[in-house]
Amino acid sequence: MTETARTAREQAGAVHDVAIVGLGPVGATLAHLLALRGLSVLVLERDAEVYRLPRAIHFDGECMRVFQACGLSQALLPQLFVSPGMKFVDAAGRVLIDYSRPQTLGPQGWHPSYRFHQPAFEGLLRERLADHASVEVRLRHEVFALEEDEAGVTLRVEDMPHGRLYRARARWVVGCDGARSLVRRFMGTELDDLQSHERWLVLDLLLHADRPGLGDHSLQICDPARPATYVRAVGLRRRWELMLMPGDDPARMTRPEAVWPLLSKWLGPQEAELERAAVYTFHSVVARGWRRGRLLVAGDAAHQTPPFMGQGMCAGIRDASNLAWKLADVVQGHAPPTLLDSYESERSPHVREFIETAVRLGAVIQTTDHEVARQRDAEMVQRPLVLKTPQPPLGPGAHDGGMLGGRLPAQILLPNGQRLDDRIGYSHALVATEALADAAGAIIAPDRPVHIVSTDAAPLREWLQVQGAAAVLLRPDRYVAGVADDVGALRDLLRRHRLAEALAVC
Repeated sequence: MTETARTAREQAGAVHDVAIVGLGPVGATLAHLLALRGLSVLVLERDAEVYRLPRAIHFDGECMRVFQACGLSQALLPQLFVSPGMKFVDAAGRVLIDYSRPQTLGPQGWHPSYRFHQPAFEGLLRERLADHASVEVRLRHEVFALEEDEAGVTLRVEDMPHGRLYRARARWVVGCDGARSLVRRFMGTELDDLQSHERWLVLDLLLHADRPGLGDHSLQICDPARPATYVRAVGLRRRWELMLMPGDDPARMTRPEAVWPLLSKWLGPQEAELERAAVYTFHSVVARGWRRGRLLVAGDAAHQTPPFMGQGMCAGIRDASNLAWKLADVVQGHAPPTLLDSYESERSPHVREFIETAVRLGAVIQTTDHEVARQRDAEMVQRPLVLKTPQPPLGPGAHDGGMLGGRLPAQILLPNGQRLDDRIGYSHALVATEALADAAGAIIAPDRPVHIVSTDAAPLREWLQVQGAAAVLLRPDRYVAGVADDVGALRDLLRRHRLAEALAVC
C-alpha cells in the first residue's frame, strides 16, 4: 500500500479486525491464520528487516502441522534439517538422558523435530503474507501507546521512516512483541516466576567445511566445570551455548580471544566463522492474564522458557494456533467475546508443563557442584532416562474434556497420500461414521463451515476406532472439541460448540 493510500485510509477512519504488534514467527503465523478466515489484519513492526542472526533454531511436528494449515509446509521443507534429537551427557560423554527423535514421520504427519535457520524461515513467512490481500504489514512502525474503548483499540504509532505520529484502529490487539512486551505492560499483567534464571553465552558459527565428527544429535553437556550445549543446525551452521560461571566477565566472554579457547575442544578459528557471540539470561516465567478487554498477548510476551527442550518458539506457535480461530469466531459473530477467555485457561497450564519440564532438565545440566554431579552421573549412567515430549491436554476451555477433549490426535495419512488436514482445510471438522456423517449434514448450521469427513477409507475407520467414538469434532487448531456416539449426542455436541444453528451472541 502506498503512503498516500495509507494516509487516506487512516483519515477515513478504517478499523482493522485485529492489529498484531510484532512480526516475529508468532505474529506472522497469527496473521496467516487470521487471513485464512478473511479477517482484516494490521501488523506493526518496529524493525525494517528480519533480524539477520538466528535465535530460535528448532520446531516440532505440531508446529509443522500449523505451518501446513497456513499453506507453508512444502515451501519450508527445503530449508529444514530433520533432527535425530538430543542427548544429555556427562563430562566423559556418557549418556544421562536420551531424548532421541525418530527419523520417520510422527503422529502429526511430520517429523517430530526440525532444525531451521530463523532469518530464512522468517523471510518466507513475511514473503507469503503478501499473498493475503486482507493483511497489511507496516515495517518501521513502532507502537507507543494503546487506548481501549468499548468498540475497539486506538494504537498510537510512530512512522519512523517518515518521522510522523498517527493513530490506527482495530477491534482487537495482540501483542506478539517479545519478552519486554509493550502490550503486556498496557494490560498491567504480571509474571509468575518459575525460578530459573541463568546467564549463558550463545555462540553461532558457520563451518568452513562439514565436520561429521561433531554429530547430528544436540548435546547437553552436563560438565560441572562449565555446562555446555551443542546444536547441529541447518547446513554448516552450528551453535554452542556455554553457561557463565562465577567470576566470568560477560563483556569479555563475547570477544573472539575469549570465545575460541572455550571452543578449542571442538574446533578452532581456522575451521569456522564466528557469526555471533552474545550473553543471554534464560528465564522461566508465565504471565498471569493473557487477555484484558480487547488486548491479548502471545509468544514470549506471555511466557518464556529455558531452552533445554527447544520449545520456546513452539509454545508461541501453539498460542497463535489456539487464538486465531477464536478471534475469527468472535469477530465474525459466531461466538461471544468470552470465548477468548479460554485462550489463557487452555494454554497456560499446557505451556507450564513444558516450562517446568525444561526447568527440571536445566537443574540436571546446570549443576556446578562437582560432588553433586559425581553422584548424579553414577546414578544416571547406570540407567539413562529416556525422555519423551510431554503431551498434556489443554486446560479447561472450549472443549468437552474427558479422555479426548482438549487433546491433539494424530493426523491421518489418507490412501492417496494426502494428509487429513489438507482435505479438511482451516475449519472445524467432523470425522464420523457414515451414518452420523449423513445425520450431521442436516444439523450443522449453513453459516458455519464444518468439513464432514465420513469414514469411507480404512485409515479413517481405524483412526475413529482408536478414538473410541462414532464421531469426533476437531477444532480448526486440530484439538478435539468433543465426541459423540449417536445422533442425539451429536446434535448436543454441535450445539455446545455453536455449530448446529445460528445463535445470538453479544
